[in-house]
Amino acid sequence: MDRLVIATHNRHKAGEMVEILAARFPGLELLTLADFEGAPEPEETGETYAENAAIKSESGAAFTGEACLADDAGLEIDALEGAPGLYSKRFGGEDLPFPEKMARIQEMLKDVPEAARTARFRCYVALTIPGRGTQVLQSTCEGRIAPSVSGSGGFGYDPIFLPDDAPGRTMADLTAAEKHAISHRGKVLSAFGDLWQGMAVGGALDED
Repeated sequence: MDRLVIATHNRHKAGEMVEILAARFPGLELLTLADFEGAPEPEETGETYAENAAIKSESGAAFTGEACLADDAGLEIDALEGAPGLYSKRFGGEDLPFPEKMARIQEMLKDVPEAARTARFRCYVALTIPGRGTQVLQSTCEGRIAPSVSGSGGFGYDPIFLPDDAPGRTMADLTAAEKHAISHRGKVLSAFGDLWQGMAVGGALDED
């Protein structure tokens, strides 16, 4: 297998996934749904990250006939009982810009002490190969919510997330290489790389 489709219409996410995978697999042709005219954007109706990731990868594989990789991720804040979690993208309304989503979170946490602002990014990726099934993997990045936004890199909630592995800096303060080395998405795509190499010899995927 020498082609893989990143099954997302989110250009920021697609760009990040392509960048991570291209470094690991320089000979792999990486495509996105933007390369397939009319590719659908399935409704994320799953009750878990894993279900949503599989919905997207299976929809992409059915439309393109290619091996497809999709992810679903969220920010889980312990002081908010895990919110926004599965609904991170839709928090405050799907059309609400991320700066406003982050401002809402900061307001909700204004009386929460630093030690109790623990949080994590969680990411699931689903690989679907036509005729061979779907495999789902997951990873997390532990950290806490910053007292204010910082940084211009990354996307989404990166400017308010302080990863434990980069003390004093938000995800948005990191270079792309630094972020990929410690992020939830970077970690799970590293694990995916091992799965992909194993699949090169054929066989069915073990479905979770």
